[in-house]
Amino acid sequence: MADNPTSSPTRVRNRRGEGSRLREDIVAAAVEILDETGDEKSVTLRSVARRVGIAAPSIYRHFPDQPTIMLAVVQQAFAELTEHLEEAVAAASDDPRDRLFALTHAYLDFADRHPERYRTMFGGVWMPALDETTLTEADVASLGDATMGMLTELMQECVRAGESTSTDLSVDTVAVWLGLHGLAHQRAATVSYPWPPGIADRMVTALAHLKDVP
Repeated sequence: MADNPTSSPTRVRNRRGEGSRLREDIVAAAVEILDETGDEKSVTLRSVARRVGIAAPSIYRHFPDQPTIMLAVVQQAFAELTEHLEEAVAAASDDPRDRLFALTHAYLDFADRHPERYRTMFGGVWMPALDETTLTEADVASLGDATMGMLTELMQECVRAGESTSTDLSVDTVAVWLGLHGLAHQRAATVSYPWPPGIADRMVTALAHLKDVP
């Protein structure tokens, strides 16, 4: 029978000095609940505590409130995305164009594989009220910096190599990301739509101002 957010397994008590393991268990439980329900509101202190097998007050040693748990979940998701993108780019050729396409394909692949996490990261389903939590604007604003940094760097490589005619790199980088996000969202929302082959590459080619391949 499938697990549910309120299940309460028996948890082995951490030995002295293993408090970090409990924090990791809390985040892992929150990720599981999010993946299963697709709703960040299901990730509550009580549901996470039951999933880990601890009393809810034990969570306060590591997370003062629910938004801070969700921040840890989203930060972990962005770290996973960054690792996925880095692996894809490392496996590509040295050609900047190929490296850019490797990143964009990996981005869409991550969105396809982890739709619930992706929606929480980018879809606006998680939007903490900063006046009701210990989170700060800086905590939220820094999310995704590594991903955008990678995209910006690859766009710069294409310009330097003469493969892109972009004259406003910052704007065009955001345009490429918005295009990818829109495609990822629509592929998840309209699964039966017959997407044209190569639509992602054609979109990125246009938004990144890549030159036509002879």
